[in-house]
Amino acid sequence: MIYCRARLVPMDETWLYHCEPETKQQSMEWRHSGSPRPKKFLVQKSAGKVLASIFWDQDGILLIDYLPKGQAINAVYYSSLLVQLKGILKEKRRWKFTKGVLFFHDNAPSRRALATHKKLAYLGFQCLDHPPYSPDLAPSDYHLFPGLKKKQLKGRHFTSDAEVIAATETRLNGQISEFFLSVLQKLEQRDKK
Repeated sequence: MIYCRARLVPMDETWLYHCEPETKQQSMEWRHSGSPRPKKFLVQKSAGKVLASIFWDQDGILLIDYLPKGQAINAVYYSSLLVQLKGILKEKRRWKFTKGVLFFHDNAPSRRALATHKKLAYLGFQCLDHPPYSPDLAPSDYHLFPGLKKKQLKGRHFTSDAEVIAATETRLNGQISEFFLSVLQKLEQRDKK
């Protein structure tokens, strides 16, 4: 994969749960060897969840979209997100259009669809190939989402989608641009391996 970090726009999705229980490591306590072990309760799935589609670049978050309840991400929905992204890029990162946008997403069915490829070509986005079965090349999965889920959402209980969304946006929009740049540098290192 050959790319220029300044032109790269990665995209990925993640589920945001109303209740993200602490991991066993996060809930560990120092105890005397003779003291009773703490009781661990069975983890139940959260009552609510939101699917967030996040588009970003080396300077920060460009677009976060939350999938409406009862809707699936298909080629039509995904293409509408790409149109929104182009508008945001024109507003926030106009210089990317003179150099060309390198778009990086995984191989989900909505992204492999012919309608999506046509929309990417129409919008002037060049799509980078994502090798199948290569989760180590998804920068959101190894850097962006774990920090969000372990530091901002883990162990908290939210009563509504709006609360989860607000906590997510606070965390992501509060990151400095060096954070996003470092993610793309790690992608370059992983790609070379």
